[in-house]
Amino acid sequence: MPDFRKDFPILDQQVNGYPLVYFDNAATSQKPKVVIDALNDYYQTINSNIHRGVHHLSQLATARFEEARRAVQQFIHAPHAHEVILTKGTTESINLVASSFCQRFLHAGDEVVVSEMEHHANIVPWQLACERHGATLRVLPFDDRGVLRMEELDSLLNEKTRIVAVNHVSNTLGTINPVAEIIRKAHAKGIPVLVDGAQAAGHLPIDVQALDCDFYCFSGHKMYAPMGVGVLYAKEQWLNEMPPYQGGGEMIKTVTFAHTTYNELPYKFEAGTPSVGDVIGLQTAIEYINSIGLEVIAGREQALLEYATQQLLQIDGLQIVGTAPHKSAIISFNINKLHPFDIGTLIDQMGIAVRTGHHCSMPIMEHFGIPGTLRASFAFYNTEEEIDRLVAAVKKAVMMLS
Repeated sequence: MPDFRKDFPILDQQVNGYPLVYFDNAATSQKPKVVIDALNDYYQTINSNIHRGVHHLSQLATARFEEARRAVQQFIHAPHAHEVILTKGTTESINLVASSFCQRFLHAGDEVVVSEMEHHANIVPWQLACERHGATLRVLPFDDRGVLRMEELDSLLNEKTRIVAVNHVSNTLGTINPVAEIIRKAHAKGIPVLVDGAQAAGHLPIDVQALDCDFYCFSGHKMYAPMGVGVLYAKEQWLNEMPPYQGGGEMIKTVTFAHTTYNELPYKFEAGTPSVGDVIGLQTAIEYINSIGLEVIAGREQALLEYATQQLLQIDGLQIVGTAPHKSAIISFNINKLHPFDIGTLIDQMGIAVRTGHHCSMPIMEHFGIPGTLRASFAFYNTEEEIDRLVAAVKKAVMMLS
């Protein structure tokens, strides 16, 4: 296995006198040097606003921006580049759909279906839309392993259901959900489906045509790209029918005080100046991922998940929250009645970064009756030796707190 760690400058440092162990990849991944260099190169050589300039730098920046869009299209196997809307991240992508789709298609008495294991970003926008339009939010539950109760989906889908929104991978439980089956069942009743792919992009192959999803959302910063850039893939038929999400520059064809006509896709949904450098960084991250291969990345992360699971379960009193048979490289856990924040604070003093709390998924914590968990999330640049350090640090923290 090649030494990928050398590609990530941030990993070569010490925290509190210890070599950094970074196990917070589900929150944000670290960036390879090629991505950092791409950002620097943009700002040093072609920084300019795009699409509306005739001068040389604007033309170069526009070409790079649209090249990045095509790279995203190919990465997720979208049929058309104009079905790729570039946003600030998964949260904005979901809010765009929840606002624009629901403005056109959601009415009083209608229903929206989400799952019990959603990130707040895939709950609250739908709640707001339901409140605005007089609709009802309905919830597909999961069992104590963290597996969706698919047998209850059929009864949730009915003539009132306007859209289903579900995550591809749970950011807290690590569950890889059967999104293809959910989409098939929903489509059988003429219901569109949005997939939150924030925890899948960069870890699993994504083929939106094979899934046949209507909307797919993800962020760059969780897949080795810069913060501030994300993607909404949407089928052309929906984008044509949905009204604009925001007004401003770029999304218009003509403006008078009497009437405005809107731009063609995808620009209809890209109001204002985008973060061009970050979009170029996203393309560079995709190229980096492709140079390694998603199969290699997924295999490496599954090996880390299996090793970490085995080692952590040797700690007395440790309970893993989320034991689905199909998981991504995420482990949430608690130890006896010790508060996860206390353990997380102590192991940070030993140079180990994990996430503590409810992970923006409070309904999951309510399901299990717990205040939060410690979450260790792995990337392909992590190692078994780092997992050994995590286990030793957790044992030491438990001893100090007991």
